[in-house]
Order: sequence, then structure tokens, then C-alpha cells
Amino acid sequence: MHRSLIVLIGLLAVASFKADRVTAKTSRPPKLVPHRISLANGKSFDLNLPEGFAISVAAQGLKRVRFLAKSPDNRIFVTDMYNLTDNKRGVVYLLDDFDPSTKSFKRVVPYLTGLRNPNSIAFYTDQQRVNWFYLALTDRVLRYKYNAGDEKPTGEPEVLATFPDYGLSYKYGGWHLTRTIAVGGNGKIYVSVGSSCNACEEKEEVRASILEMDPDGKNQERFARGLRNAVGLRWAKDQLFATNMGSDHLGDHKPADTMYAVSGGVNYGWPYCFQSGPGRFPDGKFNPRGKKMNCRRVPSAYAAFDAHSSPLGLEYFEASNDAQLNGFFLVALHGSTKRSLNRGYRVVRVPGTASRSIVPEDFISGFLEGKVVHGRPVDVLTFGADAFLLTDDYAGIVYYVYKQ
Repeated sequence: MHRSLIVLIGLLAVASFKADRVTAKTSRPPKLVPHRISLANGKSFDLNLPEGFAISVAAQGLKRVRFLAKSPDNRIFVTDMYNLTDNKRGVVYLLDDFDPSTKSFKRVVPYLTGLRNPNSIAFYTDQQRVNWFYLALTDRVLRYKYNAGDEKPTGEPEVLATFPDYGLSYKYGGWHLTRTIAVGGNGKIYVSVGSSCNACEEKEEVRASILEMDPDGKNQERFARGLRNAVGLRWAKDQLFATNMGSDHLGDHKPADTMYAVSGGVNYGWPYCFQSGPGRFPDGKFNPRGKKMNCRRVPSAYAAFDAHSSPLGLEYFEASNDAQLNGFFLVALHGSTKRSLNRGYRVVRVPGTASRSIVPEDFISGFLEGKVVHGRPVDVLTFGADAFLLTDDYAGIVYYVYKQ
């Protein structure tokens, strides 16, 4: 290649990188203002949102409400795991007939009941134009044929994959019983399977990984590994993104919880390496002096959050007209069980342009007030222009957030 051309390519690359840095540094954090929330049970509190946005309670009285999905006929479905135990009392609800005047759903319809920890759902339309409803449970992934307008499945499910469903008695830091499913723009299905422990060398390869498979469950393979608990999955910008929660044995201030732009065939380090700030370091217990894995070769996170923030669901706002959303991710930070840390319990904004200087910015706060918990955010889903739904599995609420 001619030397001048090489120099030109190098200058363009540097300019592009600098532009990314300037974008990340000069974007103004949203100015948050309080909005009063009043619930049917008599509780009231303030949540803080950017100027120009408002929030309403779209559905309440649910239990451990988790992840959202929109069907091919534009209906909203949400999972409910009932509580923190390993149980078979989970439900998938249809949130039906949204009333623009009250900013709430008129009907909450049980679509499937008696489920084992239903964390995540998804829809896919195959090449024959058949619609499918996917359901991720602790021990398996199922799919049903989906008929527009139905209020329950009409046929028996297909079992696409099974997972190990044992471990320590369920407790924070113990085995992870959630499974998350995402549909890729490449026609593949992705499922995350958490670790069996807080930190250990797994005996089963499926643990702490993301699987890739065909829509019918065939050609399953480990797409990525070394992700301790990648609960949030989202396909955006022709790329799979995942949030991931770090180990709990390294103290209050490390490791960082992370968000990755996930690439196939890559090991993201757990349990041998962890990220703190921009650096990747060996875990002294499992990888002393980096003998088992060179942590410098582990990919740096797309975005890093404070330790124990517990990032879960995420959404990318590509078509929004509002400058405070357009080109950004919103990430739900579920929050640390150690409330004194004041980590998480909010929704943050992350730039959609990769940069070394990404700093998450608060978009919704107020779920933790001193030692009082008002809610724990889980998932974000676009719902109309400049608006989205937000689930809270602590208070059993689905919020509607919209531009005024």
C-alpha cells in the first residue's frame, strides 16, 4: 500500500477516535426533576426524570415482574417470577389495551401460568411467516406457535434446549436461576446461562456462557464464555450486547459490573479475570499472578458500572426523535443488596457510540431513598415515540415513561 494512503487511513482512524471521545465528554448529563408516584396500596414517593419527561404507573399489583417483549401484533408481554425462591408459580402476562388518557393498561391477562422462574421471553417470525413465542425457564427454553390476538397458547411447546437446574440453595451469590433469551438480526437465538456459584471453576461448560442456536434449537454452540451472569441481552446495531454482574468476593469496590458488545468465540474472563476501572486484573484466588489466563487479552467492557450495581435489562433508542434518548442505551441497574453502598437502584444512559471515555449518566433515580427501597429496575422496552416501559420487580410495577 502506498505510504501516503497508509498515513491518511491512520489520520482518519485517529480523527474518528477523537470524535468519539468528544461526543462522550461533551454530551450533557440529563437534569433530573422529581415526579410524584402514588400507588394503589397507599405508598407514595418521588422518582427523578430528565426535564421534559413524565412517568406513570402502567400496571401494578404484580409480583417479581421482570422482562418485557413486544409481539408481532404489537402487544406487550411481561414475565413474573413470583418471588426470589426457586418455584413454579411464575406467570407470563399480556398487558393489553393501553389507555393514552390514563397512561395505563386496562387489562393484565395471564397468558401462561405455573412456570418455573420465567425470566425472559421473545418473539420470532421464521421464513415461512410462522410466528413463534420463546420462553426461557431455569431448566429449559421452550417455543410455542404464536397466533395474533390469542390470550393463551393453543398448542404444546417444543423444548429447544435444557440446562442444569441445581446448585447451592438459591441465595444472592449462589447459583443463578435466570435464563435470558434474545433474537438476533442474523436469525439466530441467543440464551445466557449464569454460573453455578459466586466464583469457581465450572464443571459444566454451559455455565457462565451465552449460547447461540438456530430458531428451532438446532446447531447449538457456545457463542461466548467467561460471563458470570449475563442477565441482560439485547440485539442492537447489528451486534449482541450483554450486561454482566461481577463476583462478590473481591470487596465493596471491585469488580466493576459491565456491559459488553459480545463477539463470538471470545472468553470474557470469569472467574480468572475481572475489570476494575478500565483495567483487567487477575483474580488472586483463581488466577494467581495471571498464570492461568493473561487478563490483558480479555476484552475491555463497552461500559463499566460501579461494583455491585447489578445491571440487568437494556434498550437502544435508535429511532427516537428526542435528543435525550436518540443514539443512547438505557440500562436498568437493579442495585446492590447491601443498601449502604447506594449502588444501582436507577436507570442510566450509555452512549451508543463506543469510546474509551464512556461514563454512564443517571436517567431515572429515586428507587433508593436512604435505607428505604421504593423499587428495583429490571428491564426497558421502547413503547411508542420517545417513550418506554420499565419494570420493577421489587414493587411489582410496570412504569410508562414518556416525553411530555
